[in-house]
Amino acid sequence: MPPPQAFLAAADLGTRVVVRYRIEGGLTDALGELAARTDSACTVRTRTSEVVIPLALVVAAKAVPPPPPRRAPRAQPGGGHALP
Repeated sequence: MPPPQAFLAAADLGTRVVVRYRIEGGLTDALGELAARTDSACTVRTRTSEVVIPLALVVAAKAVPPPPPRRAPRAQPGGGHALP
């Protein structure tokens, strides 16, 4: 298996990835679309923000399947009316 930095260098931009990297006190993950990369960092567009991750801190990375489709909202009992 190639090192995670090699995977990130070869992956197409737009690929959905999960990247595990070191932070003070432990590790954390970024899950989202590979949005950009340089020789020293990659950017993952998550649901809430873009995360710039120095490649030197990356300990694991892989492609992941697309998210499951969102569920339709549940119908309210009794035709959708709120209780009094």
